[in-house]
Amino acid sequence: MTHPVAIIGVGWAGFRPVTPEASYKELIYEAAVRAYADAGVNPRRDVDSFVTVSEDFHEGTSIFDEYVPDQIGGAQRPVHTITGDGLHGLAAAVMQILTGRFRVVVVEGHSKASNILTLPHITAYALDPILNRPLAANPLAVAGLEACRYTHESGATREQCAAVVTKNRRNALRNPAAAYGADLRTEDVLASEAVASPLARLEISDHADGAIVIVLADAETAGRLSPHPAWIRGIGWANDSPSLESRCWARAVYAERAAAMAYKMAGIGNPAEEIQFAEVDDTYAYKELQHLEALGLCAQGRAGPLTVEGATAPDGCLPVNVSGGSLGVGHLLEASGLARVLEVVLQLRGQAGSRQLGDVHTGLAQSWRGVPTTGGAVAVLSNQLGGRES
Repeated sequence: MTHPVAIIGVGWAGFRPVTPEASYKELIYEAAVRAYADAGVNPRRDVDSFVTVSEDFHEGTSIFDEYVPDQIGGAQRPVHTITGDGLHGLAAAVMQILTGRFRVVVVEGHSKASNILTLPHITAYALDPILNRPLAANPLAVAGLEACRYTHESGATREQCAAVVTKNRRNALRNPAAAYGADLRTEDVLASEAVASPLARLEISDHADGAIVIVLADAETAGRLSPHPAWIRGIGWANDSPSLESRCWARAVYAERAAAMAYKMAGIGNPAEEIQFAEVDDTYAYKELQHLEALGLCAQGRAGPLTVEGATAPDGCLPVNVSGGSLGVGHLLEASGLARVLEVVLQLRGQAGSRQLGDVHTGLAQSWRGVPTTGGAVAVLSNQLGGRES
């Protein structure tokens, strides 16, 4: 990136299956206070613009961006809403800073999934209203169909998908913020309730409540305020057709295109060699395998065997979802991509506690918007600027 942009502050609240004691506004406020303290900024004085990621249908309120400024210090200030995942919001913040008009931009994402009583019905509303919605199928059926095609063409087995679950749920035991840490066996996963064949209950991430706020700044500001900036070396995003009739069911084409955009910006020619660890979308267990192959972190059909061999474990050659991912932390709706970024930042800073990886300087965060979408984003972050220690 010709004009460097860095993450200089992170804050989060949660993550728990239910939070009856806190409203979404209180979760956002708690995360924002932590992020501003971490960055050393006063939101009313130092922040030039705010980006929020949200879906009105999830919030139960139209024009939801009007309900965000109060708790992030953005009242009567520029507030920009992205109806996408948190990584799309991060991309919007980066572009705002690259215009030169803004020096410090904040991104906010949150989940109050426990308040949503009819989430499958809301998700189904994203299906084509003429061709698909009249079938009245649960959206999980789309994930089941994709899992069938991916495993058929890649050769991934149910045991390899189950290995993703046992790894990520075990990783979550070392993450105090994770909601679903557990020590499971492959047999436990395979024996769990069948939901949308071949997907079993434990292969599907459960939702969690929480909020994440991230503070970004240009190079001059980052150098002045932060002792440990995480530089955004590259960022990309891509969307394919939502049509079930014409999409590619075996490959995550959106992740391939988004990664190519991010790698070009970051100057990464061989991601398998240059990316040291990754936080990728694992909304369903097979998605982690599909995404690793789409990101070029391993060859097509190799993600499953590598997972079983331990290559993606915290002590493996390519640690993946050390945080626990969505399977272990909990799926945070539009904030899920920011959760992946949060872990990469903590690892690059050496602040990940008992799950800290040794001597890492370049990590990748990747998101997917979930069924029935074919959209996602990728960010490459480093604690080094232009090959030099920052």
